[in-house]
Amino acid sequence: MRAYPSSLSSTPALTDESTLDSAVDCLTEHLPISMDGSYTVREVFEVLIRAASRGDSIEHTVRTLTGAPCGNGIRYHLEKFEAMATLEQQLNAALHSRIPPSVAKGRHRMAIDLHLIPYYGVPTEAEAPYVYRSQAKAGTTRFFAYATLYVICRNKRDVRHSCRAL
Repeated sequence: MRAYPSSLSSTPALTDESTLDSAVDCLTEHLPISMDGSYTVREVFEVLIRAASRGDSIEHTVRTLTGAPCGNGIRYHLEKFEAMATLEQQLNAALHSRIPPSVAKGRHRMAIDLHLIPYYGVPTEAEAPYVYRSQAKAGTTRFFAYATLYVICRNKRDVRHSCRAL
């Protein structure tokens, strides 16, 4: 398991590369994908993480990267995850595995932010449980919603100043 930067470490700041490595390690540990072909699990997850973090499509992401797997190859491997509920459980287990012991035990104050990404069109049956209705914004009342949660430590919510190993 990878050591996480902490307030006691000589390099407390996360770098893009260490964040990517941690995310890929976490995903490969909890989301096994049988690979056939010339792609590695790491390459597939790197494309997916880049696309997700930039709010970009898989197709555009692979076109902007040198030596990346093709979009069809990425989608082929994504189709192996048929049950959305099972995938969600696996992702939650992956996130839970990275909770530092200092945060996992005891009670903590938290800050939660809700983020709404406009959704246009009619949701498919698979998307419907994830589409959130809210006040009209950007020409729609439907949104993909996600939340961020921060543990408050030392009266800060900024990750760089929060609990050890966050």
